[in-house]
Amino acid sequence: MNPTILRRTQIVLLLVGLTVTTMAVVMVAGCHRNDTQIDAHKATVMADVVSASRLHAAVNFQTPDGQFHSPRLGLLYPTELTQGQRISVEYDATNPDLARPAGRDWTLAIIPALSVAVLGWIVVGAVMLLLAEINRRLPGGSSRTEDDEWGGSDDGAATADHEVTADQTVTTERESPETSNA
Repeated sequence: MNPTILRRTQIVLLLVGLTVTTMAVVMVAGCHRNDTQIDAHKATVMADVVSASRLHAAVNFQTPDGQFHSPRLGLLYPTELTQGQRISVEYDATNPDLARPAGRDWTLAIIPALSVAVLGWIVVGAVMLLLAEINRRLPGGSSRTEDDEWGGSDDGAATADHEVTADQTVTTERESPETSNA
């Protein structure tokens, strides 16, 4: 494999790993920001779970002013909820679309974020090792030495050829009586 292509592929893979890590950090930071916003204007109310899955839970609740709300994107941290369940919900009084089950916070996002980052780096590492192995096994792979790439060799033959050439030139000039007589 061409060393330039291999190096660029490695750089792209490292950028993919850094992007996945950045996404994981942003996920935790976003959860922390949402919780801070809820905590700044916290209101608590009982809510009915309308639908629930592993990653999404829809709820309905009534605010103290008598309005019914169902957060557009569902609850934050929706795990372990079941349809028909009645739960306590904390929400931002200025933005009732931002709600979470009472007692849950941003620290629940750390383990999923770490698992995403670790899995991303495992995939990037495996692809990099695979590319290195393929490059090693290909004819003309990284087993070539730098001297081989430039046409030299490790046995010193180029140096010996140069010395022989210099001696021959000197010998030729001394033995050439025609140049001195002319």
